[in-house]
Amino acid sequence: MINIILCGVGGQGTVLASKILASAAGARGESAHTAETIGMAQRGGSVVSHVRIGEDAYSPLIAKGCADTIIAFEPAEAVRAFPYLKKGGSVTVSSSPVKPVTDSLADKPYSADDMIEFLEKQDIRLTVVDGGEIIREAGSAKSLNAALIAAACASGAVPFSVEEIENVVRNELKAEYAESNLRAIAAGARAVLG
Repeated sequence: MINIILCGVGGQGTVLASKILASAAGARGESAHTAETIGMAQRGGSVVSHVRIGEDAYSPLIAKGCADTIIAFEPAEAVRAFPYLKKGGSVTVSSSPVKPVTDSLADKPYSADDMIEFLEKQDIRLTVVDGGEIIREAGSAKSLNAALIAAACASGAVPFSVEEIENVVRNELKAEYAESNLRAIAAGARAVLG
């Protein structure tokens, strides 16, 4: 069984990313459960999706300290979700900050570098990708989610091949969105594999 937390800011495609992972599991004949805590997502707030894959996954929610991996579309969201990660787990994170509306309203200072530095000091497998560069390569900010899934797969944090994720995107997304997502998947894998 694998427990995956996906986190980001509303509009970054966290929910779609969880569906892509669940579909990849289904294509293998594995069971998958997903759940989202959306809150103020439509207003740019934090979004967390839980994905549990395997026969022993009876509930969609992951308890704190039990996630095998976190895929974070934004550095502060990785730190916010960190309590879910098990000891020695994996984190795949975009280095590009997106300040949630809730933090903007509080006028809090925010440094993505501080968040990455915190993660680097933890006993985890950390993969940091340049989200801004991937967005430029893909031609769409909305495909960062697919790139981060590919980076997590390429790093071994998620037990799917990049090709399995590409197949889900080709088969389940509308053609008009699939192309930029496929470019993002290639860029995300390259960010890890070189």
